Parts: sequence; structure tokens; C-alpha cells
Amino acid sequence: MEIAPDHPEQHRLLNRELSWLDFNARVLALAEDSERPLLERAKFLAIFATNLDEFVQVRVSGLQEQVAAGIRSRTADGMDPLSQLRAISTRIDELVMRQAELFTKEIAPALEDVGIAFSKWDELDDDDREYLVEVFDANVFPVLTPLAVDPAHPFPYISNLSLNLAVVVRDPETGEQRFARVKVPPLLPRFVVMPDGERFVPLEQVIAAHLDGLFPGMEILTHHPFRVTRDADFELEDEDADLLEAIESVLTLRKRSGHVVRLEVDTHMSEEVLELLCRELELSEQHVNIVDAPLDLSGLWALCALDRPELKDQPWQPQTQPVLTRTDPPPDLFRVLQAGDVLVHHPYDSFATSVEAFVDQASRDPSVLAIKQTLYRTAGPEGAIVASLVRAADAGKQVVALVELKARFDEQANVERARELEEAGVHVVYGLVGLKTHTKILLVVRQEHDGIRRYCHIGTGNYNPVTANLYEDLGLLTADPELGADLTELFNYLTGYSRQGRYRKLLVAPVSLRPGIVERIMRETEKGADGRIVLKMNSLVDPGIIEALYAASSSGVSIDLIVRGICCLRPGVPEMSENIRVRSIVGRFLEHSRIYRFGADPNSAEYLIGSADLMPRNLDRRVEAVTPVIAPALRARLDEILATNLADDVLAWSLGADGSWAKVPTVEGVDTHLRLGELAEARARDGRPADARA
Repeated sequence: MEIAPDHPEQHRLLNRELSWLDFNARVLALAEDSERPLLERAKFLAIFATNLDEFVQVRVSGLQEQVAAGIRSRTADGMDPLSQLRAISTRIDELVMRQAELFTKEIAPALEDVGIAFSKWDELDDDDREYLVEVFDANVFPVLTPLAVDPAHPFPYISNLSLNLAVVVRDPETGEQRFARVKVPPLLPRFVVMPDGERFVPLEQVIAAHLDGLFPGMEILTHHPFRVTRDADFELEDEDADLLEAIESVLTLRKRSGHVVRLEVDTHMSEEVLELLCRELELSEQHVNIVDAPLDLSGLWALCALDRPELKDQPWQPQTQPVLTRTDPPPDLFRVLQAGDVLVHHPYDSFATSVEAFVDQASRDPSVLAIKQTLYRTAGPEGAIVASLVRAADAGKQVVALVELKARFDEQANVERARELEEAGVHVVYGLVGLKTHTKILLVVRQEHDGIRRYCHIGTGNYNPVTANLYEDLGLLTADPELGADLTELFNYLTGYSRQGRYRKLLVAPVSLRPGIVERIMRETEKGADGRIVLKMNSLVDPGIIEALYAASSSGVSIDLIVRGICCLRPGVPEMSENIRVRSIVGRFLEHSRIYRFGADPNSAEYLIGSADLMPRNLDRRVEAVTPVIAPALRARLDEILATNLADDVLAWSLGADGSWAKVPTVEGVDTHLRLGELAEARARDGRPADARA
């Protein structure tokens, strides 16, 4: 529930941070859903924990820095940093309590009922303990380093997201009590797997059972797990310097510094030890989360590897559209695109037989002269696209990869891929000073009998085969000459010196995207009750866009917003947003695509897809590209996706005027992910190219 507003303007907008926490609460609700397969519920618990870690490292740390600096300015919703922190703390405490109770009272007992047990050391028999002693001696003990705290040994640095044991020992000769810290090795599995493969013992309990070996001759009085979260949102101080070197410095800082944002402890920690930790870490009680469950439940990801298909969702096999169906030899994708555009919808459509196959063919085709591509979250060195770019460079083609080093929490992987591509002869560019390159674009330049022709892919998601199987995303494959010319100029802007501000078809941030979206909203506003807007995105935050939508609603325009995550717009308020409805789809696949529809008649409405959410950072501080989709069959496909999202009553949540989210009651049983999967299978089975392309 949104807190009571202090200022009139707060009635118009919801708080960004609290809205994100509401999104993570919807993720937690998936883990609470007893109708879901058990290991899927455990997976969503892990996702919830990982999401919360990132939120605390970035958003909470930023607010704490503002409070420390004495900043009292209010955000667009009317809250100052301190009031936001207080509301966030209350909400996080509530969610963590729900998470812990769900794990201890539902998930763990249910897993034990099917033979997957989270065992405690004192519950194990002699054979089990003997096995764990062997594991400890061979794999754990050699990497442990107990750190004493006394006048000669200052309190040790506690690294970000590290799990630790706070140990109190007593010298039997002097009676003196001492504090020590033992770090749980982060490179070892969170849970030790027993020989049967289906019993798990928390690693910190295995270590705790062997503390006498770490402190020989001392009495072990108490031991308690604790976990520290630090600020991980470092800004580049000088982007005019070498960007690669600057990013590597940031990665070092993230590991070694950053003020402590949160301390997690269990319910059994003594007041004395908690007071000591707070004092040494310079924390107050409001920074402490007391968790009545094992700390760091992101470790539940390990359960996904269990061979228990009856406890998981049915595996989804991405389909290949008839026009792209694998043949021997494979289809000529250049000829396919000469005949018409192709729209791919992942993970329902195969990433391998569309995007990866397109880059692969381009890398092998002797008529291809150049390949230019942006990479935001890269795959590993074994990834097919990276291999294709290397192959193309080896063949003497002009290959350019714009690798965004500033992609938060993927910086290290991107640095590694950038170095590998450079060593292979690929021209690697690191983006623009002051702007993050978030656009998902690919350009292939080919020499043909009648001259140069350009082929393009413009997408909503990363060129990453792993996320392509988990994230719902769209991509347009096209040989449209105007889009090819636009991408040529956009790549020139990204790699050289250019002030290009006008494009033929693309809307590009930070130049034309904001005015382009506002112009389209205003066009519908002028139609009044005959206007129609449907927008699907990850987040809606930008106050200017929200005010434009309010104006459209006030003129009678019917507006449906499908917003997976943050939504600062307050729908359903009389005389402001009574014609706006907001829903969120959260389920098996991460809804990631952006589809923007303007117009009531599907035959004449304008459909756009692209990389940009409607947030200030996307509109003003990133390079983004949004493309129109022109072909009637492809527009119908987009309308089908939107209609399915709006009909969903299994995964959908609706946002109320008071800022609260409520699960949409299930009446028809429409599950977006199941329905779109069925439609993809039907297209592949029936072989109806008209459903898939122009």
C-alpha cells in the first residue's frame, strides 16, 4: 500500500522505489502459489532474493548517500530521501518476513515430503556426519581463514554479499572472551549435497560444526551467521579517460569498498554480537534485517539442477517459424528478407534458428562486406554470435561490435568479451561519453548484383542465447532500405563523430524518442473518445510521459498499460486517469518486450517495438532505438500479443488508484505464457507463413 501523501502533487504519482518493491512482491507471490511445481516455487524464492540484493546495493545505497549528504529535495511523487528510506525499510522487513516464513513453513517441508531435504547438522546420523567431515577436510578447511578481533587484529573488512560466521570463543586459561569472523567461501556451493543427491546441508552449518578445528584449544561459546550488503553503484569519475580502464577500476571498487547498506542476521544472534557488528560496520538498527530462515536464499538456484522433472514446469521447446524452418541446405535468410520482414518472438520463436542463424549466415557469406552490432549483456566466449563475429573478422569482413561496458552487474563479462573480440580482429567500440548504449541493433551490409543492400535486426532484448530462452522479447528482421539507412547513420553516431538528429523511421533516444512518443500520445488525445493507446513495457516512470497520458485520459482516450515492473502512474483517478487501466504480467518468462500501439483501428494503428522503457534514463541518458512495424501480418501478430496480455487472468495483476496491486481473479483461465506458446506451436505445425511474415 502506498503511504499517505504529504503534498498534493504526490496524489498524481506513485513512488518509484516502493513500486519496484511491489514488483518483487509479485515475484514472491509466484513462490507462494501452491499450484506451481515445487522446484519452480523454490526458483522464484531465489529470484526474489537476488532481486532484493541488487535493489539494496543500488537504490537503497543511493538514498542513504543522499541522506548523508543532507539532500532533502523531493522526488516527483513528493517524498524526500529520508521518508523513502523509512517506507522502504518497513516494506523490506515485511517482504523478508514473508520470504522466511514461506521457506521454513511451506517450501522446505514440501520439499522434504518429496525427498529433497534441507538437513541440519544435529539431525544427521553418524554416516552422514562422517561424509561431511570428509567433505570439510578435503574441500572446505583448506580455504578457510579465521580472523581474530583484538587490539592486534582490527575488525576485518567484510566483503559485499559475503556470508560469514560471527564466532565468540573463550580462552580456558585466562577466561578471556574474544570475537572472530570466519568467511564462508563464496566459490563453494551454498549448500553441501549429500551422496543421495537430494539432501542439502547449509555450508555455514558444516563449518560451524568444525570450529574447534579452526580455534584449537579454545572454547566455542557462540556462533551466528551474518551477511553484509554494500553499495555497488559506483559512478565513473572521469569518462574522458580510458573507459575500459575506468570500468575495471569500478569492478575493483565494487569488490573492495562501498559503504555497508544492510546487515542480515538470523533470529538467534545475541544482542552483544549484534551490537558489536553494528558498531564495527557503522550501522544503526534500521539497517538490520533479522531473518528467520537460512541467509541468502538465492542459493536455492542449485535445486534447478536436480533431475526431478515432475517438480518443474514442462520444458519449453522454442519453435521455428515456417519461413525459417531448417532445411538442408539451410534457408537463405537474405532471400527470405528480400521477400518480406520477419518478426520473431522469443522464447516462443527460436533464437538459434532466427537471430543466431542470421549472423552465422552473414559471417559465412562471401558477399557480405560488413557486420555491425551492439552487445549489452554478452554471452560467454562459446556463444554462437561471438563466434560468428570472430569468423567474419577472420574472413576479412568489416566487423564492428559496440560493447556496453557500463551494463550494471555484467561489466566483468562484457570486459572479457570485448578483449576476446579485439584479439580476434573485431573493431570494438565502448559507447559514448555520458550515455549508456542500450539499443539492440544489428546491421549487415551485402554486395548484390544490383548494388549494396542492407539487412537489419532491431530488437527489444539482448543478443544472449541464455536470456533469449528466459526473457520474452521481440525482434524485427528486415531489408527495409530506410531502416538500413537509419541504422547506418546510428552506427556512425555510435562509433564516430556525428550529431545526427533526424531519422527516416527510427525513433532514437536521446534525440527523437521522447518527442516522438509525446507526439503520438497527443495525436490520440485530439481524437478524444475515439483515441486508443496500448503500451507494453518493463517500467513507466517518466513524469512528462505520465502527464501526457493523464491528459489523454481526461480527453476520453481509452488507455491500457501493461507494465511488468515499476509503474509511477496512478490509474483510475476521477478527472485525471479514469480511462487508464494498468496491469502487470509476472510468470515463467520475464516479460521484457516493449510494444507501443497508437490508434483504435488495428488496420491503421501505429505499432512500435524497441529497447526503450518510458523512464527518464531511457529517454534522456541512453541510446535507444524504437522501430515501426509496418507489414499488416506482423502488426496483427503484435496485436495478438497485446490482446493475450490484456485477456490474461492467471498471471495478471491490476494496479488500483490507491497504489496497491491486486491479483486479477481467474475466470477464463488465460495464461499469457501458455497461450503464446500454443500459438507458436500452431504456426510451426500448420506451416502458415502468413501468420509469421509480411
